[in-house]
Amino acid sequence: MKANKLTGKSNNNYLPDVLGDGFTKLTLSFDDDYEGEVVATLIRRKSLTKTSKAILYIHGFNDYFFQEEMSKEFNNQGYSFYALDLRKYGRSHLNHQKLNNVRSLIEYDEEIDLALQIIKSERNKQVILMGHSTGGLIVTNYAGNHLNSDLFHGIICNSPFYEFNLNVLERKIGVPVLSYLSKYFPNKLISSGFSKLYGYSLHNDKYGEWNYSLYWKPHDIPNVNLSFISAIYKAQKNIQNNLVIDVPTLVLYSSQSIYEKKWSDKFNEGDAVLNVNHIKYYANKIRGNVTSCEIENGMHDLILSKKLVRENVYKKMFEWTNVHFK
Repeated sequence: MKANKLTGKSNNNYLPDVLGDGFTKLTLSFDDDYEGEVVATLIRRKSLTKTSKAILYIHGFNDYFFQEEMSKEFNNQGYSFYALDLRKYGRSHLNHQKLNNVRSLIEYDEEIDLALQIIKSERNKQVILMGHSTGGLIVTNYAGNHLNSDLFHGIICNSPFYEFNLNVLERKIGVPVLSYLSKYFPNKLISSGFSKLYGYSLHNDKYGEWNYSLYWKPHDIPNVNLSFISAIYKAQKNIQNNLVIDVPTLVLYSSQSIYEKKWSDKFNEGDAVLNVNHIKYYANKIRGNVTSCEIENGMHDLILSKKLVRENVYKKMFEWTNVHFK
């Protein structure tokens, strides 16, 4: 598959972004969906040196792009850095939309396709797709569904959401039943199941070191539609059934999962959202040039871990990129 058919548009007029410091943004517009008007946002921070290499980063659930340090680390390695705030997240959320609402992860192909076309038009010849958590699930599926593309050349996954962090009965019976029911009740609300304690471990108004918008990434996570559960489930099944990827792929995950019910410093030393054994297992089932990398004491978003830990994350990522992208 060569260049993808575009279904959206942009005016190619970057504007200053809320992050400042060299970050700019571009609004991408698409045809209306089941909620009405749809937009996504492409954020950019160009490398200070001449380069033809770029990253396109995709955030996770209950999330948006705010990781300035990560973008600058890639800039320092000679990459122009781009990120998407997907439709109905962060900068792209419109008043008539329910946060995070999606019925299939393939809906995101529109903004990924258009972003990759824009990145290529800006003279980038080597492009790595990078995703965190649900974003890792999205980019893995995208790569498997777009073999032989000339728009991206590698994948990096930061704690990808390859499986629900539930017991075996809930995973094998509960989630499939909910996915089936979504055909008839797509807008039925259900708890996301995620604890606000993870947010507490990140934000500097609680126990973390990061400052970000609690409107765009709230501690109290909104309920999700049944259709969202179905979208995740179907994408996970695609990965779990020996998905083929034809570009080099790096999957990073923590050395341990955390299951505390009350606040504890343990939240700073492990993945408080996903089961890391699931990530490792399903990463090893993907067919292709896949490198798995365990990060000692990494948090769920590995690049938001404590300083020494995230420095190790960058070290591992750039060792890998230096092998595959000269």
